[in-house]
Amino acid sequence: MQLSPAERELVKVTGVGKTFQRGGRRTTALSGVDLTVARGEFVCLLGPSGCGKSTLLNILAGILPYEEGTAEVNGHQVKGPSAERGMMFQSPMLFPWLTTRQNVAFGPKAQRRWRRSAPTAATTTAADVDEILTTVGLAGFEDAYPKELSGGMRHRAAFARAIISRPSVLLMDEPFGALDALTRAKMQEFLLDMWERFQITIVFVTHDIEESILLGDRVCVMGGRPAGIVEEIPIELGRPRGYEDLETPEFLGIKRRIRQILMPETPGRGRRQPVGATSAEDRR
Repeated sequence: MQLSPAERELVKVTGVGKTFQRGGRRTTALSGVDLTVARGEFVCLLGPSGCGKSTLLNILAGILPYEEGTAEVNGHQVKGPSAERGMMFQSPMLFPWLTTRQNVAFGPKAQRRWRRSAPTAATTTAADVDEILTTVGLAGFEDAYPKELSGGMRHRAAFARAIISRPSVLLMDEPFGALDALTRAKMQEFLLDMWERFQITIVFVTHDIEESILLGDRVCVMGGRPAGIVEEIPIELGRPRGYEDLETPEFLGIKRRIRQILMPETPGRGRRQPVGATSAEDRR
């Protein structure tokens, strides 16, 4: 059965605003932000440091409260953290005293969705954990501790932990930003493969233009004062997508367009400060 536009709409942000207060100083991090994400869509939030992209992601995760507008996921207003919304940070955030298997099983056990046998759609078993670890390429490392895993393997474990509870949407805050170039490239390919295999919905924060084009169905460029979404760019490059696409005229044309949005030129003065860039004191 074909879904209506409203049924396809998984994430809906309407007029969201967020202000931080430090002492007597107020800083508007977001103002009047509107965003919709369809089921199964891969959307990238792109912009310079301090433009509010991580703030928006944390609002969707339920980590940060917001003062204006509404944020909904799957028709439910976001009022706090939920297993419905998986989250990946720049660091894998694995518990060092737990094995890979124990780290992945931690969420379902904490949510009391764990069953040793007789699983249901709302529960997770040890077999489910082993299956997802095999899927992400960690078979044979189930009993290894985080310090025994490579950087890429730790991120795969974090991904397995994020999706084991079958969230409606996966929120990713620059998860590959701290990796070396080769490992980052491998993890981008891994993520695209997992996204297609599991048909999950992803909202991905990045400051890397090439990464946003390579991964996303749509790139939402953020910036401005007060911060918000400046422009949405559909990425019409087809799937599957790989590194051989980076040098195509179509890819380079999209990259040039996004760069012009982020780094507009002023006649006679060359390029000015990136849209939405802030001082270190204002960055959130």
